[in-house]
Amino acid sequence: MRGSGPAGRIQHDDLDAFLRGGATAPAPAARTANIAVETIKVIGLRRRIAQKMADAKRRAAHFAYVEEVDATALEDLRAALNAEARPERPRLTLLPFLMQAVVKAVADFPQMNALYDDEADIVERFGGVHIGIATQTPNGLMVPVARHCEARTLWDCAAEAQRLAQAAREGRATREELAGSTITITSLGALGGIVSTPVLNRPEVAIIGINKLAVRPVWQGGQFVPRKMMNLSSSFDHRIVDGYDAARFIQRIKALLEAPAAIFIEG
Repeated sequence: MRGSGPAGRIQHDDLDAFLRGGATAPAPAARTANIAVETIKVIGLRRRIAQKMADAKRRAAHFAYVEEVDATALEDLRAALNAEARPERPRLTLLPFLMQAVVKAVADFPQMNALYDDEADIVERFGGVHIGIATQTPNGLMVPVARHCEARTLWDCAAEAQRLAQAAREGRATREELAGSTITITSLGALGGIVSTPVLNRPEVAIIGINKLAVRPVWQGGQFVPRKMMNLSSSFDHRIVDGYDAARFIQRIKALLEAPAAIFIEG
């Protein structure tokens, strides 16, 4: 229908004339099949990612374990620390707390902070905790490495994680910054979903995945209460890590995150 008003605006008289004439609205155009095919050569970083992921799935015996974590106290602590911001301290996300929890947990489970050379049948357990941080970049997935997290403070972990992520996204990460991890943390942030099954960063034997944080009703003291909950979805190389040990390792991290003051207790 064409309007008779300014700039083709449809007016009441136009509607009346349309209805008196018994006209019908034109039928929508029929949908047509889209037969276009775009061929994209898998090269460069994307090809290396594809090869590494396929190699990890083919050679490692993946075992997944998912645990629910009540992050209410952790989020309260994080908010309190961020409220006392200082110029020399970066803003805290969940990641540095998890990095610190991993450091304490691998002290009790050193078999998680290890590399498995399946050709030489050798497992190397490391004293230093070099945490790979899976980072999505415009060019694909990269895993920059925060070295010696056992010697870093909470804020130092936060600053290093931010620095490495920015360098990776801007294409400035060096070869040294992208190698040498002994255990990896991966997260999809707000897109983290409920459960995931991360692929090992071979030759590592453990990877810890963070799922989406959300307020959920939890049964406590005879009633449902709102709590900030998230899942940890982790994978292990079952050739080296037994399911029982994997569960205990994640339970240790869960305990630290649910009582975050314990993260700062030395010894």
